[in-house]
Amino acid sequence: MEPVLAIGIGVLAGSGVWLLLRPRTFQVVIGLSLLSYAVNLFIFVMGWVRGGAAPFVQPGAPVDPARFADPLPQALVLTAIVITFAMTALLLVVLLASRGLTGTDHVDGREDEE
Repeated sequence: MEPVLAIGIGVLAGSGVWLLLRPRTFQVVIGLSLLSYAVNLFIFVMGWVRGGAAPFVQPGAPVDPARFADPLPQALVLTAIVITFAMTALLLVVLLASRGLTGTDHVDGREDEE
């Protein structure tokens, strides 16, 4: 399972960086979103424990904290998802305003002359 997650995180991060380097603003916004998804998945997986048990403790039974998943990365990822959603909405509004003012969605404001 770990190689699949590592490949998935790598593909998301690589695609995000590739889109960040594109000349169109919409592609840059999508690249930022993919990169944030990769980081969120990475942080979430870091709190995952192999064979993690549900956080229920039987009365009188010994508790082994190493068997339980860490809730802090889950809280961090949830917060990051909300912040990413707000950031993406703001970037899309700025993208639309910039396109309306300049007439192009090119990152530097100029179309390529061909």
